[in-house]
Amino acid sequence: MRKFLAGIVFAIVAGGLGAYFYTRDGHMPINADVSPGRVETYFATRAFDATVDRQAPKINNPVQVNDENLKSGLAIYSMNCAVCHGMPGKVMKTIGTGSYPPAPQFNDDPPDMPDYQNFWIIKHGVRYTAMPSWGKMLNDEEIWKVSTFLTRWKDLPSSVKASVQ
Repeated sequence: MRKFLAGIVFAIVAGGLGAYFYTRDGHMPINADVSPGRVETYFATRAFDATVDRQAPKINNPVQVNDENLKSGLAIYSMNCAVCHGMPGKVMKTIGTGSYPPAPQFNDDPPDMPDYQNFWIIKHGVRYTAMPSWGKMLNDEEIWKVSTFLTRWKDLPSSVKASVQ
């Protein structure tokens, strides 16, 4: 049993050292024009989801869901976010497709998080991506309006869809 445990410890230490030397010696690609590897994608995705689940306080959205607030959220989104994430129902090339990791293209992969998680991500940003912390540029009400709009991306009322330019 002692040899078995020593083997496990050795494997963990050897794996850690291997990862250290792999990254230290520049073997891990950092360029934005290649797809990330499966291991990197696995850990980054899990870390992102776990952090948002843990850090985003489960608070109620103070913004009422109505056409006026959805249009306001769309307007703020159009000015600040569409260049990376696209516009509802519009096929367009975005800067976000060239960033690393690529920004989610919401026409292909609409946001599926609750309002409070979208709010937290928008307010605080995402480290090591092109997603800035909008909390220093937008007030909480504006961020809530964008969150409200994003959460309803797939089923926007026709009056809101008509205002997409």
